[in-house]
Amino acid sequence: MIQRNRNTKRFYRVNERISAPNLRVLESDGKQIGVINKFDALKRAKEVGLDLVEIAPMANPPVAKIIDFNKFLYQEEKRKREERRKVKASETKEVRLGPFMDDHDLLVMINRAREFLADSNKVRLVVKFTGRQMAHPEFGHQILERTIDALSDVSKVERDKKFEGRQLIIILAPGKGKKDEKDEKDEKEN
Repeated sequence: MIQRNRNTKRFYRVNERISAPNLRVLESDGKQIGVINKFDALKRAKEVGLDLVEIAPMANPPVAKIIDFNKFLYQEEKRKREERRKVKASETKEVRLGPFMDDHDLLVMINRAREFLADSNKVRLVVKFTGRQMAHPEFGHQILERTIDALSDVSKVERDKKFEGRQLIIILAPGKGKKDEKDEKDEKEN
């Protein structure tokens, strides 16, 4: 009987449905029995009262395990749930800056970005230009440089500064900054 695990859409050949004549057989505890023919493997599985499940059909020879099939599906599902729980989707948070920000306002935004980076989120810094401010993009570059320098101990630049329309954008990722690593290499050389 070919069984399918509902969530992963993976098919397993069980017992007589296995088509390979020779199999590399494992016991339920993972101990390897060796390469034997399908009928001997089925006989061993029946003696113990378990199923013969083909777990790696693409291997040469295919790998089969003597195990209770329902228990095997349950363990697979449990492992998938554990993996989903451990993986945290990294979000990208946006912090908006202006080209002519006051020092205190900039400090507040830097602290907010620092909190986002501490929570393992990426930070998208956006300097938005309006009207005549487009005549002086160098002020936006200066604001971003000050922000990057202030966050260099907890972040690294993932994507460099780039204009998208009237916005100057840079993306920072959590982690030790590249500038600090270069400084450490320079100090070791001196």
